[in-house]
Amino acid sequence: MLTPTTLAAAVQLGDILDHLTVAAAFALLGMALFGLTFFIVVKVSPFSIRKEIEEDQNTSLGIILGCVILGISIIIAAAVSG
Repeated sequence: MLTPTTLAAAVQLGDILDHLTVAAAFALLGMALFGLTFFIVVKVSPFSIRKEIEEDQNTSLGIILGCVILGISIIIAAAVSG
């Protein structure tokens, strides 16, 4: 038998599941946009990013790419949170 307490708990659980579903959808969308942006950065660059960072030990390029990654992440987070 459903009492008001168990009914309220069931409603809250349903709300939580709805919120988790929306959060998961936004997380997947954000990761997809982030991956697409990183792919575009790699394709647009006039040199091999992998070669510059791994073989030539170009620390400056690593720092710049880290900043780009953080910037894109902040933009996506702001867009998702509204």
